[in-house]
Amino acid sequence: MAQVGHPDIGDGNILIFGDKKKNRAAFEESVLEYLDVLYNTALRMTGQVMEAEDLVQDTYLRAMRFRRRFEPGTNLKAWLFKMMVNLLINRYRRDQKGKEIVKGHQQQAMIDRLYPYEKMAATTRPQEYFFEQMFSDDVVAAIEKLPAEFKLVVLLVDINEFSYSQVADILTIPVGTVMSRLHRGRKL
Repeated sequence: MAQVGHPDIGDGNILIFGDKKKNRAAFEESVLEYLDVLYNTALRMTGQVMEAEDLVQDTYLRAMRFRRRFEPGTNLKAWLFKMMVNLLINRYRRDQKGKEIVKGHQQQAMIDRLYPYEKMAATTRPQEYFFEQMFSDDVVAAIEKLPAEFKLVVLLVDINEFSYSQVADILTIPVGTVMSRLHRGRKL
């Protein structure tokens, strides 16, 4: 994926900090570059447009709030994904305590009624919509059917092109577990 360069940003993934005003502007610009990728993954994981939007927004807000904790010279994309995954896990745990989760065909039927995906995706995210159309329906359906632990690893490695070690860091699991889940997810 081609990255837009910035004077304070190395290869599009790594920030190099200068003065404070430049630093904040560079950080904001860099974070914005990853919002589409974060949203795509959030949508695949949650299966709900509004929940995915909320998750990405919360990730962005948290990134801005804790930008001083970001270590210069490290991978911003991985840092953002780790933040989003943690938010997703926390929401899932909270929701398990108080809500019934609609799954399977009922969930997809509800999403389709509320948000006609084809029209919305084609107009609000044309580039992402184009690439989604390149995947066969069988591949998309297979990814959607994966259990969450396998789906997340497959999305992070195969779709978002993170390395095994980056995924291990994002999910705070050993690299061997990443490899195992990826193998099982691909097999399923």
